[in-house]
Amino acid sequence: MSHELDDLYQQLILEHSRRPMGKGELDAPEGSITASHHEYNPSCGDELTLSIAANPETGELTDLKWEGQGCSISMASASILSQLFKEEGGFTLEEAETRIAAFREMIQSRGTIEPDEDLLGDAVALRGVSQFVMRVKCAMLGWVALEADLRHVRAALVRE
Repeated sequence: MSHELDDLYQQLILEHSRRPMGKGELDAPEGSITASHHEYNPSCGDELTLSIAANPETGELTDLKWEGQGCSISMASASILSQLFKEEGGFTLEEAETRIAAFREMIQSRGTIEPDEDLLGDAVALRGVSQFVMRVKCAMLGWVALEADLRHVRAALVRE
């Protein structure tokens, strides 16, 4: 990665941590399936709760919000995930799962893979985190919470 690109990615991460997107209360239409999951990183104290609302007929995610506190990487990662969700106008369950898998692969790769920017958007800015094992969990916090929320929504869809 070029020095200029690395600097740009660092600026993007700092900007998202200073002015996070998607932070706040969930706005779920009546009758929505909702899920909320709390993640905590005991090694550094970062914590985050990510909540989603889904259409009970299609399972499509209609809202995604989060609250948390922690380092710039964990807060920026949750913010970037929220921005990606908003830019896409929501996700199907499959789209969300595909993005989580792609992000996990990138963040655990130690820089050995080229991430799919079309799929991950600005989340590729976090690829340098993969070089720092102790920071991987920070970057994954919001994505792991979303993964847990998706399991809840899938279970609710099966019951209905």
